[in-house]
Amino acid sequence: MMRPLDGVRVLELGNYMAGPFCGMLLGDLGADVIKVENPRGGDYARALGPFPPGVPDGAGFVRMNRNKRSVALDLKRPEARDAFVALARRADIIVENFRPGTMDDLGVGFAILSHQNPRLVYVAISGFGATGRHRDRPGLDLIVQAESGLMSITGEPDREPVKVGVPIGDLASGMYGALGALAALRQRERTGRGTFIDLALLDAAVSLAVWESGVFFTTRDVPERLGSAHRVDAPYQAFRTADGSIVVGATSPRTWQSFVELTGLDELRREEWSTPAKRRKRAGELAAIIERATRKRSTEEWYVLLSHAGIPCGRIRGYDEVFTDEALIDRGMLVDLPDPDLGSVRSLGSPLRLGDEPAVLRRAAPRLGEHTREVLREIGYDDSAIDALSAGEASPA
Repeated sequence: MMRPLDGVRVLELGNYMAGPFCGMLLGDLGADVIKVENPRGGDYARALGPFPPGVPDGAGFVRMNRNKRSVALDLKRPEARDAFVALARRADIIVENFRPGTMDDLGVGFAILSHQNPRLVYVAISGFGATGRHRDRPGLDLIVQAESGLMSITGEPDREPVKVGVPIGDLASGMYGALGALAALRQRERTGRGTFIDLALLDAAVSLAVWESGVFFTTRDVPERLGSAHRVDAPYQAFRTADGSIVVGATSPRTWQSFVELTGLDELRREEWSTPAKRRKRAGELAAIIERATRKRSTEEWYVLLSHAGIPCGRIRGYDEVFTDEALIDRGMLVDLPDPDLGSVRSLGSPLRLGDEPAVLRRAAPRLGEHTREVLREIGYDDSAIDALSAGEASPA
């Protein structure tokens, strides 16, 4: 089966999340993703547990780096740099998430590689970008969640700010990186040349506030923490039940009317509650009224009743429920990846489906340097040259 990125070769250099997530997305679409790692430990996410029995790599790494091949090269050594440049000559995309200037210092930055391969698309992901006054600041996901404003609007109004539960800055940057790379490939079809894509975690995190920016630039009101509530609609939040919580989004005229009828809260038929804007203005009072009804039944009872009435609703599920959901198995979102040591690895699938075909997930993450010999043979190294490279004195065949 042909996949969208069959024939596209990606060199991925980086650690932990943003760069590897970008590489994973491209690999899911069929690209040949070669993960270039330092022989001394590789991607440091390999060392982050928990660890599957008999496997040296952490469980998260095994899943984040699916559909990739691993090549171990110490780019501080001239012969390894030569091998990397040889790989870059045949590559379509490079993805890296080091501090700005790191690859230049190693002698394998965009300026050098694009001279060798003018068609190269180079995606550089860093905390604060390759330009600007903060380019040298170290940027982790936690830092950019704080600096971007995301933490200021996340959490309950009367509690301290909290970060989003997943590394949203890293993940958003990885997605933007994959999108940018594909756009650059399309542009290359017209111009014949690649380009440099400068992505900052901070920029990606700020870009997610597209709705909040509209509020601020229109009214100068500073968005604040609202818990699970919506900024302009109500009811659109979690409500306590007899044994937990249920989330409800009854904002359209039809669903609001159905919700009032279902709960039996006749006082909500009054004009003061007739529009989302009026309800949002008194959201706290509205929530207290609604919870007089919702706390009389269990979460599951409300889920059945609301669903039957066509009112958008949901249960706040733990990942123990999500990761065993048969409906997600039906959608291909829970899959088993082949692994040479573990047999198979239960993993998340890809949400991308092109036509009737899901992304093809070929295997779990490679072991460090597993494909060094295989990949270097593909670019003209013979076994003796590869052996010499490992010893620090190789030259191309």
